[in-house]
Amino acid sequence: MTENNNENEAQLLEAMTQKTDTPEYKATSGEPLGEGCEKAPLEAIINAIRQVYDPEIPINVYDMGLIYNINQKENGDVDIDMTLTAPGCPVAGVLPAQVADMVAGVEGVGVSNVKVVWEPQWTIERMTEEGRAMIDLF
Repeated sequence: MTENNNENEAQLLEAMTQKTDTPEYKATSGEPLGEGCEKAPLEAIINAIRQVYDPEIPINVYDMGLIYNINQKENGDVDIDMTLTAPGCPVAGVLPAQVADMVAGVEGVGVSNVKVVWEPQWTIERMTEEGRAMIDLF
């Protein structure tokens, strides 16, 4: 019986340490800016992102803390790292595209690239104060 328990324990430990493939989601929208065009202010980009809502949680993705990084390049292109509350999120394929489209629609933004990252894992502590206030309303 002990040998069987050791084998089961070894199998369990192996299963726990195997890295599972998480889905990769990326979205691109927009066109390169013409020469001489002024790049958008960061606040305009953030305001555009705030127009995208997770349909399961009535809080925008920025205030939810799902946007990890906004990298605005000199040519007006914007690279965004975002996450989701869980890898199995049913709108995982939709939200990055919505963010990319909204940001690309801002005057002074060229190409908008959005990539979903899974590290660090999202927690409620990543929410903005505005997002936490919105949760308190529900």
